[in-house]
Amino acid sequence: MLFHVTCEYAEDGWFVVECLSLPGCVSQGKDEKEALENIKEAIIAWLWAEDQKAIEALSRQPKYQPIVVAV
Repeated sequence: MLFHVTCEYAEDGWFVVECLSLPGCVSQGKDEKEALENIKEAIIAWLWAEDQKAIEALSRQPKYQPIVVAV
């Protein structure tokens, strides 16, 4: 999967990276390379957390059987 991110140099000397398509998915790094590596981890964590919310919601609806799909 591909995601578009923004990268800004902050006044405190850190690079702040945000994935606008995933609300609240933000990370930072000491340099641009580190910031981009960190946002990859943040995106994975964001998607995992959202999936966990969906699993929890499905568990309250017994007629639905979750199926795992890898992308």
